Amino acid sequence: MIDLYYWPTPNGWKITIMLEECGLPYTPIPVNIGAGDQFKPDFLKISPNNRMPAIVDHEAAGGPLSIFESGAILIYLAEKTGRFLPADLHGRFEVMQWLFWQVAGLGPMAGQLGHFRNYAVEKIPYAITRYQNEYNRLLGVLDRRLTDRSYLAGDYSIADMAAWPWVRIYERLGETLDHFPHVARWHAAIAARPAARKGVEIGRELRQDTMTEEARKVLFGQTADSIRKTP
Repeated sequence: MIDLYYWPTPNGWKITIMLEECGLPYTPIPVNIGAGDQFKPDFLKISPNNRMPAIVDHEAAGGPLSIFESGAILIYLAEKTGRFLPADLHGRFEVMQWLFWQVAGLGPMAGQLGHFRNYAVEKIPYAITRYQNEYNRLLGVLDRRLTDRSYLAGDYSIADMAAWPWVRIYERLGETLDHFPHVARWHAAIAARPAARKGVEIGRELRQDTMTEEARKVLFGQTADSIRKTP
């Protein structure tokens, strides 16, 4: 059995989608990031960067194994099941490079856009424009990549599972897919997959569209001193 430390966000959805695709039994354990659950000592033992998602696989070879960082979790689950990550050298790195493209680019840029556009108290036009342009550029990269293939690396893979949740929220980020027809096709194809539909429904009742001042401080007010003071 796998324990999944989770909150219903794009990074969390990556893992629920993969677990559903693989049919692996798992127990979702809510980590309320607005209430500060990610700073609790027991969670920090699993995820020292105080971020979810994280997993503990109680049936791993050699004993229970904890993993944090969504990209690492996806690779682990792919290797555990032998699915959604090719075994051959060329196919494997075709997937890996697009997985890291998402982890290093699409996710962080979309996250910053979401912050400055939807959550920041002070609306800073330069910041919003900067990240809006970069998110738009990355959608263009994705559209070009998908011109002659159904999925990022040919066959459906963990790279698609990583990228799709951050494209799924395009409307909330002020974008449209009207100018990205290949992304629109890809987005619709994944949205039609039963595992993707189920994955994004996990913990739906926990998600809050409004943010309290206390949650804002917890999410956006942390520094190194805050971490040092964590019990």
